[in-house]
Amino acid sequence: MKFFSPFIISLLIIAAPFSVIANHILRTDSIEIIDSTSFEKTLKDEKGNDVFFVDRFDLFMKSINNSIRDTMPFYDWITDDIHRRKFDFSNVQDSIVLRFNKDNDFYTHPFNGKITSEFGSRKSRYHYGTDIKLETGDTVRCAFNGRVRISTYSKSYGNVVVVRHNNGLETIYAHLSQRLVEVDSTISSGTVLGLGGNTGRSYGSHLHFEIRYFDEALDPRDVVSFENFSLLHDTLCISQCNFVYRNEIKELTKMKYHKVSSGNTLGHIAQKYGTTITSICQLNGISRNKLLQIGEKLRVR
Repeated sequence: MKFFSPFIISLLIIAAPFSVIANHILRTDSIEIIDSTSFEKTLKDEKGNDVFFVDRFDLFMKSINNSIRDTMPFYDWITDDIHRRKFDFSNVQDSIVLRFNKDNDFYTHPFNGKITSEFGSRKSRYHYGTDIKLETGDTVRCAFNGRVRISTYSKSYGNVVVVRHNNGLETIYAHLSQRLVEVDSTISSGTVLGLGGNTGRSYGSHLHFEIRYFDEALDPRDVVSFENFSLLHDTLCISQCNFVYRNEIKELTKMKYHKVSSGNTLGHIAQKYGTTITSICQLNGISRNKLLQIGEKLRVR
């Protein structure tokens, strides 16, 4: 009869639960679940393979180095898709703490300018970043050490650079007039990665700056003091509290707008959408006698 040492037994006890977990963690880097709360729910990836959605944060973190290739430490990652959803943090019960200003990885403010638009809702759509005023040609710098995942032109972002950082955060720099870094370039905090501009869906020169964690947008003010051009703290605790704004997005999706055309009246619009003139007036803060302008948008729900 064979006897195992206490050390070997302890290894077996630790390894067994993980072997069970491994059978249920994500098997692909192509995950596009919008909302889910069940660990056993599945979907198909682009190749028709089953994908298991992990909604427990501890299992998700354990899956990082085992099955999600598009993540640290930067091998086989996606360089042609700015947003590739990995995880829905809205229901997680755990939290993770990220440390800044360590191992010579300090923060550099991308551009020392005034804020022109905050993170949050914009009528019927959501603004996932913070806009910083600059002039076309001003230098835009990388916030932390990292590696360039995206350097391309987008219809909405214009010239855009996405940098993946060593702690898993990604920063996005959009509407640039020029991009000065290439995909897979390893760059340091403070590196000039582009010049400010007004490209893409933009009205006036500015930098659109986003901070994301596994493609989930964070309010940059959770991380940065834009008045002092510095970090708020040396650590960032990420939990479901950072993503409560998704409830606001759900409400936005319920809103409906009508674009006024020739001959439209409030009565016609109300009848078309099964509502009342009074309701439309309350939603838009207008009176029943308002003169409608062709092309203006009225909220009807």
